[in-house]
Amino acid sequence: MTSIHTLSELLQGSGCHYAIYDLGRRLNAISQTQFSNIEAGKSPYPYPLQRKAHLAIAYWNDTKQPWIWFLKFDLDERGLLQPGDIGQFLHYVFEAMGSRLSGDLSQADQQKLANNPFTYKPTEDKLAVFHSQLRTQLKMPTSAYYEHAQHYLSGQLGWENWQTVGLQGISDVCARLDSEQNSVLVRKALPHLPTEPRYALLGALEHGVINETLAKRVIELAEFEIDQASPDLFLIAAYLRALSGADAKLCLPLVSRILNAPELAHPEILIAIAGRSWHWLALDGMAEPFLIALANGQRPALFQQVFADLVMLPPLRLILLPLLHSSPSPQLAQALQNLQQSTRGQEA
Repeated sequence: MTSIHTLSELLQGSGCHYAIYDLGRRLNAISQTQFSNIEAGKSPYPYPLQRKAHLAIAYWNDTKQPWIWFLKFDLDERGLLQPGDIGQFLHYVFEAMGSRLSGDLSQADQQKLANNPFTYKPTEDKLAVFHSQLRTQLKMPTSAYYEHAQHYLSGQLGWENWQTVGLQGISDVCARLDSEQNSVLVRKALPHLPTEPRYALLGALEHGVINETLAKRVIELAEFEIDQASPDLFLIAAYLRALSGADAKLCLPLVSRILNAPELAHPEILIAIAGRSWHWLALDGMAEPFLIALANGQRPALFQQVFADLVMLPPLRLILLPLLHSSPSPQLAQALQNLQQSTRGQEA
């Protein structure tokens, strides 16, 4: 037991199959090799959110009935996990389960393992998406809500009759876009959906890969909303989040249009980009207009919070810091000056 110092060693030594995901921003798989390097301090955590790692670790035996840990760990200023936290969590595991993982825990042991500072409960929508994608990966049956969600999205039940459609069923459909014509089903349904099921569907799309045809439909709907006399900025933000798994080249014209329109650069939209589609900002020319829009909002606390969060992401650190501190463009310099004046005005 004393020779086990990392979660990777524990999982590998137990003879289990296992998979690791980030749940902080959008559902992202982390390979076993990548996670081993993260635990060893060789690599920063790839998807930090508010300087924390939000992990889902699933492990299973040949029966393919997975056990799941949802864990949250603090990161240091370099984005690295802190070995002491891993060791402390392992101590809780050893107390409850011993040095080999087993699903046979007493109620008291389950409670002992659950009561530690590193476990957390994801939001309901992320839980639904995670379970759907894990079932898909393990080729397990869908939830009981899947077929009903398919039936509703076909339009046969009537678009207003969404109250009996489960969030888990919608997540199951979105986790299986490449089978049973689900992608076509979603694409045709989107323009007709009332507000509640539309937001639920877009939320499930945030965490997967969507093909070009479906992405073009989402972009088309976003542009339609932008062209309205009083566009719904929250709906536009939801469309942007849903596009986070699409080909970036398809999305950049829409993103550029939004960032260059002050009336659209609402905090909800900027947070959607930063939280779900941060990888767009690593592409040529996208980081600067984002920072300008963020600064022009004259919300100093929001700017500081979003910038501090984004700069922790490994692909963005070397892009954002020079933009802010080394001869920013006249437009960015002016936006930052306006932000500083706004800060002074609020303090006065």
